[in-house]
Amino acid sequence: MSRRRELERRCRTLGEIRNIMDSMKTLAYLETRKLTRFLAAQRAVVAHQRAVADDLLAHYPETLAPAVPSLSVYVLIGSERGFCGSFNQTILTAWDAVAETAGGAAVVLPVGRRLCAHLEGSPRAAAFVAGAASVDEVPDTLNRITDALASLQARHGGLAVTAVYHDPDLTEVAIERLLPPFGAPEVRRRRFACPPMLTLPPDAFLAALVDEYLFATLHQLLYLSLMAENLRRTQHLDGAVRHLDDETAALQRRVNAARQQEIIEEIEVILLSAGQTDSPLPGRTGDARE
Repeated sequence: MSRRRELERRCRTLGEIRNIMDSMKTLAYLETRKLTRFLAAQRAVVAHQRAVADDLLAHYPETLAPAVPSLSVYVLIGSERGFCGSFNQTILTAWDAVAETAGGAAVVLPVGRRLCAHLEGSPRAAAFVAGAASVDEVPDTLNRITDALASLQARHGGLAVTAVYHDPDLTEVAIERLLPPFGAPEVRRRRFACPPMLTLPPDAFLAALVDEYLFATLHQLLYLSLMAENLRRTQHLDGAVRHLDDETAALQRRVNAARQQEIIEEIEVILLSAGQTDSPLPGRTGDARE
């Protein structure tokens, strides 16, 4: 009896864990649905800013002066929560490959508590930034990243900023340069014969556009990383739920076998008791009327 009850207790525990994981999987799926809408709008904003920059630089290429940054910063975007497989480890693997050519002056800015935990004590970590666990937390994370970059810029001057992140549309980790922006100076095709009408000098307009572009691009990358994270979490939890279902089914078979064995033992006891009752008493043989 005690063995069967122990198996039943384990079945109930697995069932509770399964329900929790299934709820987490559902929440991750709902998060991807929300992110789909946010990403579409953010991609449109970034594409428009790039088009504006191309039009400006096609007529005023001298405004994009070659910059000589004094510090290279790599923004590593990881996860704030777990249950997403090797999400953070692949970011670290990509960074290790980049670090070999980044030089000794390069520093990292890890985003996400789970990723930060892997880099605690690293001499290259300039700061640790709490990540976003949901879409609603992305603006706060973005403000923390920009504050950290502003602090580094105040201490070191010009920055070369590169983002290392997961893109759900790519099979490998994405590495994208954010600063200096808009690519190397080159001859751009003019879409319009006349230069754009500006209310600011071209260099002042470009400086303001760079700030807006960096903010919008980081916004987009955080959305992309959070989308990839929740897709990984959905897949990871789906596999875990299926595994728990298999474990629960196997335990239930053991419970049934244990219960069957108990029934057999009870029947044997009943039959044994019945056999003892039907046997004649000692010294009483023959017909009682004799």
